[in-house]
Parts: sequence; C-alpha cells; structure tokens
Amino acid sequence: MLNILNDIWPHITAALTLLLTFVASGHAVLHKRDTLSAVAWVGVIWLVPVLGAVLYVVLGINRIRRRAVALRSDQTRYRSSQNMPYYFQTNIEHAMQDQFTALSRLVDKIVQMPLLQGNRIVPLVNGDEAYPAMIEAIDRAERSVALSTYIFDNDMAGRLFLDSLVCAVDRGVEVRVLIDDMGARYSLPSISHKLHSAGITAARFLPTLLPWRMPFVNLRNHRKILVTDGRAGFTGGMNIREGHLLREGPRNPLQDMHFLIEGPVVNHLQKAFAEDWAFSTGERLQDEKWFPLIEPKGAVMARGIPDGPDEDYENFLWTVHGALACAKSKVRILTPYFLPDSALIKSLDLAAMRGVKVDIILPVVNNLRIVKWASTDLFGQILEHGCRIWLSPPPFDHTKLMLVDDVWILFGSANMDPRSFRLNFEFNVECYDQELAARLEALIHIKLQDAHQVTFKDVKSRRLPVKLRDGIARLFSPYL
Repeated sequence: MLNILNDIWPHITAALTLLLTFVASGHAVLHKRDTLSAVAWVGVIWLVPVLGAVLYVVLGINRIRRRAVALRSDQTRYRSSQNMPYYFQTNIEHAMQDQFTALSRLVDKIVQMPLLQGNRIVPLVNGDEAYPAMIEAIDRAERSVALSTYIFDNDMAGRLFLDSLVCAVDRGVEVRVLIDDMGARYSLPSISHKLHSAGITAARFLPTLLPWRMPFVNLRNHRKILVTDGRAGFTGGMNIREGHLLREGPRNPLQDMHFLIEGPVVNHLQKAFAEDWAFSTGERLQDEKWFPLIEPKGAVMARGIPDGPDEDYENFLWTVHGALACAKSKVRILTPYFLPDSALIKSLDLAAMRGVKVDIILPVVNNLRIVKWASTDLFGQILEHGCRIWLSPPPFDHTKLMLVDDVWILFGSANMDPRSFRLNFEFNVECYDQELAARLEALIHIKLQDAHQVTFKDVKSRRLPVKLRDGIARLFSPYL
C-alpha cells in the first residue's frame, strides 16, 4: 500500500498544482479589468507554480471593494429625490453650453443624483474664514446639526467646535457627530471622549483595535460635511485642526479651502451624512428636522458626488475623466497629493494636445514625503505633452479643486490619488457657474504668483539616486 502511495503521490501533487493554477488563472482572466494586470498575474501563476497562485490570492484580489460592498449592502440608501421641488431638476439644459450639457448628462449617469438649480456657494479660505462661519451656523441651529469629519483634533480648533456643539445640545438641538476611527487617532486623547462626556451623540466610522481587521485602514470615511437645520451646508477639504488657523501662527500650518452651501443641493450633503450615520449606528435620520423643504438661495447649479469603494465606486474618477474630455480651453487642478494612474495621465495629456491649457498646482512641501517622491517621478509623463505643473510655496496647501473653462467647478474631500479614487469614502460637489468660477480663478491666480513652474529639464536633471528613490516610491503608488 505504501509503495502505491509513493508511486501516485507525485501525480496527485501535479494534478492539484495544475488545478490550482487553472482556477487562479481563470479568476484573474474573469475579474481583472486591466489587460496588462491580467497578463502579468497569469504569467506569475504559471511561471511560479503554487507560490504564484498563493501570491495572487493574497495580493491580486481586490478585497477592498468587495468588503466595502458587503459591509454597506443592506443599508438604506437616501438617493431618491424626496423633498426636491420638481422645477429644481428640470429646465437646466437650456441654460448651459453644449459641452456642459454633455458633461451634466454624463455625471447624471455616473452619480444618479439630479443637478439642482438655486444654490448659493461661497468659498472660505483657510480655517480663519471657514471655522467662524461653521461655528456661527452651529450656534444658529434650531433643530439639527450633522457633522462628519475625517480628523477632529483635541486641540484649540477642536475645542472651539466642541463648545459650540455643547451649546447646541443645551438648546435642545439634535446633534450627530461622525468621526472616522483612523482620523480620531491623530490626537491623543481623542476628542471622542469629550464629546460623549458632554452628552453629544457621536460615533466612529468602522472602529477597530484588532490587528487582523487592519484592511479597514483603506475603508476610511474621508468626507467633511456639516449641515445645520438641513438648510446650510459646508464641505470641502478641511478637517478640524488648529493648523488651519493660520492667523494663530500654528506649529504645522495648513492652507485649505472649504465652501458654504445654501440651497437645494444641501440635501445631497445631508443624504451622504445620513447614509454614513445609518451604517455606523443603525439610526435613520428621516424627518423634517433633517430633511426640510429647501428654497432657492442663489443661481449656482450644483450636484453632490458621493464616492467610495462600494456602489459609488470610481464616481469621482469618472467625473474627472469626463470633465477633461469636455474641456475646450482651460483646466486648473489643485491637489495636495497627485498620483494619477496611466489612464488619467493620458486624459490630461490628450487635453493638452488638443490645445487645452492644463495647469496642475501642487505644494512644493508635502507632509507625506513618499507621496511627493512618487508624484515627482510621474511629472515627465505629464510635462512632455504640454501640461504645466506648478509648485506653490509653504505652508502646505491641502486644497482640492478643479476648474474647467471658467464655468465648471469640482471641489470636495477627494485627492487626485488612488486612495481617494478607489479606497476611501469621499464627497465632492460639481458646480456650473461663471461667477463662482471667476472668484476661484482669482484665488488660484494669487497662488500662481509665487509658484515655481516645473520644467521638463528640471525632471530630467535629477541626480540618479533621486531618480531611483522617486521611481521606487512610484511602485507603491497604488497603496499610497
């Protein structure tokens, strides 16, 4: 019997190895959308038997999106147009140029939320403008306050918001605060303990202390949303940190931009918050104090764009591609982290080759050095076809903004990097308005006055050790 087993076990091993190789290869062929990625993984699986299949199972399968979809699959969605007067959703196309009509139709299909008329949107520069306006809105709230942020530091800025929220609760206002679990750990002790001690209803998004649940490091709620009484909203790139209060001379100053929003599109901010809150706590926010009927406040057409590794997968990325394809004369992009994939680099290059002036404005000093190195290694691919890259001076600029042809605006929480494109939950707003675009263009012009333009020669003249460092950092860009 032992001799028979000795004779057949190599054949059994070979059969199992072949079966494992076929199954892993088949999975890669069926599920890898990118052809080069599929070919690469199939090659590894066949050239390195067993180990190649194991590597594919561990590293090649996108568990982030699958996990996100599974986590949020049974939650209530707030994507209907409830509480939206019909006339806010119609008669929009006649007010737009053909190129923006096409872009609006595209985003309709991407987001499946209506473009709404009647909004007022005001840019707020740094925490010096944004925080007082946000705190004033909380202080004026009579019925409800919904606050979601990635970072809520236990510092001077955090205490300003804490005091205002406590006063709101004392007035009988319904207050809900959602902080990302990872972002809550940026300061110790966390502000969460003070929120709970003060009687404020607060929760953390995907909390975990378990090492084996560290994949949640990628499923972060990066959204920044404040809505008071369901009618006044704030969103953008700004966390709650004293570094944004530049007039106070903080140790680690941060430039950024936030936006005050009034009008029907505030409903989109509230829906995004309500979904995250329901997911995190099970409580559904539905009545009129959270979702009142909103009257028009201005002339801006706007729409919320939720994005995340769940049903909203790549909404932001598709919108950016669509805007670049529609651009005719000018594109301005401000982002603190710039790690475009090959497809986005091609979209940027094609726009420039069509004669569109593409300006990408990045901070010369970055708080994440490896991201800066990886980004620098990509500059050559972008500059060689006519795009322009500018490096703005310190302090570190955390602004996230995109303008197209002095009409279309995109702002919010998302960076131009793989983490925002595919791994985190983000919220952005698209707007169609020449006056708002002109105000933002003026702010960009101020930044460009002191910025340094990067040339193709600058990129090519880097020393060999620097090129190697930047190139190695770029290899990690899908995970940065």
